[in-house]
Amino acid sequence: MTWLRAISIALLLAPVTAAPARAQPQKDKQEPDTVSYFKHVRPIFVQHCQGCHQPAKAEGGMLMTSHADLLKKGDSDEPGIVPGNPAKSLIVSVIVPADGKPPLMPRGKDPLSDYEVKLIKRWIAEGAKDDSPSAGPSIDAEHPPSYELAPVITAVAYSPDGKYLAVSGYHEILLHKPDGSGLEARLVGLSERIQSLAFSPDGKWLAATGGSPGRFGEVQLWELAKKRLRMSVSVTFDTVYGASWSPDGSKIAFGCADNSVRAIEAEGGKQVLYQGGHGDWVLGTVFSKDGSHLVSVSRDRTMKLTETTTARLIDNITSITPGALKGGLLAVDRHPAKDELLIGGADGVPKLYMMYRNKPRKIGDDFNFIRSFEPLPGRIFAAKFNADGSLIVCGSSKDGTGEVRVYQSADSKLVAKMEGVRGPIYTVAFQPDSTVVASAGFEGAVYLNDTRSGKLIREFVPVPMGK
Repeated sequence: MTWLRAISIALLLAPVTAAPARAQPQKDKQEPDTVSYFKHVRPIFVQHCQGCHQPAKAEGGMLMTSHADLLKKGDSDEPGIVPGNPAKSLIVSVIVPADGKPPLMPRGKDPLSDYEVKLIKRWIAEGAKDDSPSAGPSIDAEHPPSYELAPVITAVAYSPDGKYLAVSGYHEILLHKPDGSGLEARLVGLSERIQSLAFSPDGKWLAATGGSPGRFGEVQLWELAKKRLRMSVSVTFDTVYGASWSPDGSKIAFGCADNSVRAIEAEGGKQVLYQGGHGDWVLGTVFSKDGSHLVSVSRDRTMKLTETTTARLIDNITSITPGALKGGLLAVDRHPAKDELLIGGADGVPKLYMMYRNKPRKIGDDFNFIRSFEPLPGRIFAAKFNADGSLIVCGSSKDGTGEVRVYQSADSKLVAKMEGVRGPIYTVAFQPDSTVVASAGFEGAVYLNDTRSGKLIREFVPVPMGK
């Protein structure tokens, strides 16, 4: 599959002459000569429509994830598009105002711009041709991904009750028994890559962030009891990262490759926080214990504190002195019982910080710093507290190898190095009772190790191979 960044529409420059005999008609400079489905129309559908009209959630019986789907009839018994006839195309009728009322779609969002509507209508009028590059077979719940090689694993998470171990795959989330003895469900969605997984505090919901690199980002919300997609929210034009839940379960925060940190309502998906103060990708988020603040870490070497009700940037928690942090930050987690933060990044050193500053900042200080831990080899891609905050686990990558270590959080004492781990490690998680550590990464296998001894309990490939 090709990975294409959304193509911006070229501006057309009118020819200049010294003394034109008469004025020449000029078309809108923003309009392309010919409207392309793949370059112009499809990105609009991805951003505004596919969250509710995809195989995992086909509202109104309407799918909009492929050109062929657009020609089919939904529950209204009307085709989405009629090539050559915008007036008879259902999609056009719901994206334009009617009888003085706003457009019906996108539901719960701002209407499409006049320019976007014009592009869609022009494309249909020009014959609604499909100029998409050839692609592989469609993927949905009835046609789940097939694997010849195990995929790189970027996220694992245990449900709060310990019933499931969720693992990221290609276009899907795989729900396993916690001991890795069996696959319970495959949650197949729109995103090609799943970058993070986070269970809600009550364990009823699973949030995932991901997307398709260079095309769209997505936040998915899955209902665990019914194994169904409750909500899909498209955002930005690249994958999104670092999902976290507010303590009351009302909000989901995440970081973006456009250098922003955002939060949406878990009920409905409305964006309620946007903070654009970072200078590079935002890869991790976590709420304060009372939900009043949101912490974000970025490749820009900062950990920032944002007030959730106002989206106001409050502070740089880490030192802003040049050289204080040797590289970007890739992971963050909060102590479950207090506002202390665990971070890891490019320098391989796990560190603990206080969330709040209680004295004025001075140039060169690192006041919020509490303590550091023995460095891991390479970069730390994942760092987590256990359920009571007494332990931390970190996973790292260096030169094609990886390591997972468990430390005591109170005194930085090394508890164990996990045995049998191979390849770079990108994700780690404690089982709720803290007896087992799960880790995974480049090799495509999940490793389950005894927390205290480090001994390997089980290694398994989480995806069905050769099917």
